[in-house]
Amino acid sequence: MFTGIIEDLGTIEKIESDGGNLHFTLKTSITNELKIDQSVAHNGVCLTVVAIDGNRYTVTAIQETLNKTNLGLLKEGDIVNIERAMKLGDRLDGHIVQGHVDQTAICTNILEQDGSWVYTFEYDEKLSNITIEKGSITVNGVSLTVVDSKINSFSVAIIPYTYNHTSFKELKVKDSVNLEFDVIGKYVKRLNELRN
Repeated sequence: MFTGIIEDLGTIEKIESDGGNLHFTLKTSITNELKIDQSVAHNGVCLTVVAIDGNRYTVTAIQETLNKTNLGLLKEGDIVNIERAMKLGDRLDGHIVQGHVDQTAICTNILEQDGSWVYTFEYDEKLSNITIEKGSITVNGVSLTVVDSKINSFSVAIIPYTYNHTSFKELKVKDSVNLEFDVIGKYVKRLNELRN
């Protein structure tokens, strides 16, 4: 379980293919605090630490994860958002995030607004995921508030702190991002489907 509050940025130093899996080796400032078998969110994707070597650690993404996320598009040198699982009893500063990506989206617009930024994303509506105005959404692991909710798109407003401390500063129009829709909204939607 995560909160969507990014702890650190990680740099992908090596990507190795192993059958249908990809092993990502990353360098972060918090590697010395990690342990093998720990869950860490990478751009919102929960992956397990499988090896640690100095200030580098390795995680593995299986084919199922690669099919549903943008991890397969990452390259060596790319920056990713990093968050460790929350501790029981900690404050929940973002919202409830599982680290289970629902689908990807494409960034369609970036608007700078005198010290803040508005990013717009479009996603495939056939998967029946929804956003609501002022609801929660996780974009590449970052807990954000939805503005301008539409059937297959939404926008988020980014404050300077978030811009400077996440990979949003690296994001460009046409880039793919991972989306995790609000878990409470998903349960409400599913219950409504079962009633019909």
